[in-house]
Amino acid sequence: MKRIKLIPLFCAAAVSALTMTGCGDKISADNSADASITEESQDMNTERQFTANEETVKLLGRTYFADGKLYCALSGTGAEFTFTGTKCTVTVDGDPNSGNPTAADNQARVGIYVNGERVIDDMVDNTQEIYDVFESDTPQEVTVSIMKLSESPMSTIAISGISVTGSEIKPTPDKDLLIEFIGDSITCGYGVDDPDKDHHFVTATEDVTKAYAYKTAQALNADHSMVSFSGYGIISGYTTNDIKVVAQTVPKFYTKLGYSWTKNGSFSPADIDWDFSKRQPDVIVINLGTNDDSYTKNETERQEEYQAAYVEFLKTIREKNPDAKILCTLGIMGDRLFDYVYLAVEAYTQETGDTNISAMKFDPQSPNDGYSADWHPSVTTHDKAAEKLAAEIKSLIG
Repeated sequence: MKRIKLIPLFCAAAVSALTMTGCGDKISADNSADASITEESQDMNTERQFTANEETVKLLGRTYFADGKLYCALSGTGAEFTFTGTKCTVTVDGDPNSGNPTAADNQARVGIYVNGERVIDDMVDNTQEIYDVFESDTPQEVTVSIMKLSESPMSTIAISGISVTGSEIKPTPDKDLLIEFIGDSITCGYGVDDPDKDHHFVTATEDVTKAYAYKTAQALNADHSMVSFSGYGIISGYTTNDIKVVAQTVPKFYTKLGYSWTKNGSFSPADIDWDFSKRQPDVIVINLGTNDDSYTKNETERQEEYQAAYVEFLKTIREKNPDAKILCTLGIMGDRLFDYVYLAVEAYTQETGDTNISAMKFDPQSPNDGYSADWHPSVTTHDKAAEKLAAEIKSLIG
């Protein structure tokens, strides 16, 4: 177990003097004020322990609380809370990969933010990590966000404890808009921190906050939820040998908490049904087809199979999210299948009468904007995609 300690943020204290007079009433008032100040000072010096659950924190994305821990698997999952005080420490438990040096390329990457600034960026390479995320010499009102930056198949984490010196912690308020993003490696931010297209996947260079989806949510001041897995599609995962990879399809896991190769104790996200009675997304963005295209290629029969499966997936999404606007997108890493996305939307609308759905083609990435690992989008490409998507969503929600 390593303990990561943040450099303390010392702030000047504002001191005000109490004026004493000979008036009895004034002395009584001052004594009352002194007692109030003393009580408040004691509160600010009290160390408090909390578990991360829906009563104490805002839940980011699809999370699961069990055994006193908040489990996080999918990209962008985590917790957010506010408090007033002088110190905050967060404890994160890893999964079996976390204590295994040979699994370093698949360990979880975690970011922790204080008032919107990332103060911790760490690979969970121990079974337990203790992060000192905030320290000040005077009480401050602080917002703390804990977020899993890497995706779920390779790793999961659990937020097992929050300690603050100061007030009780409380969830930050929900934003007016919640957007769910259903996607693949592009949504996960695959390799975005590695500007070498000839390098390959490692979780250390994956950062969902630098990908178009998260950036779109930020641009619209929206809450986010990601359901995304690198290499996954609608009828096939990424393939190089013309064989359909049916195991790597998003629809089979959409109704689950997520998917991971290994368990974290008894926690296995694929075994947990997602509770769709929780807060419903206002907008759902689907960006799936890049990996299917490695299988369908230019073969019409396979492309039509993709289209038909897309329609069935839309029915599932609508069943679980009856009021959400659905936006179907494709194109950042190639737009060959986009016509079949569009046809799927038309076929779905004709069959169901549901018109609360539309399609948008992304601009394909340009060599002039560079690439990330394995030819994935660069930060510049993600920025451009987020700008286009945010404008489209604005037009949809009015």
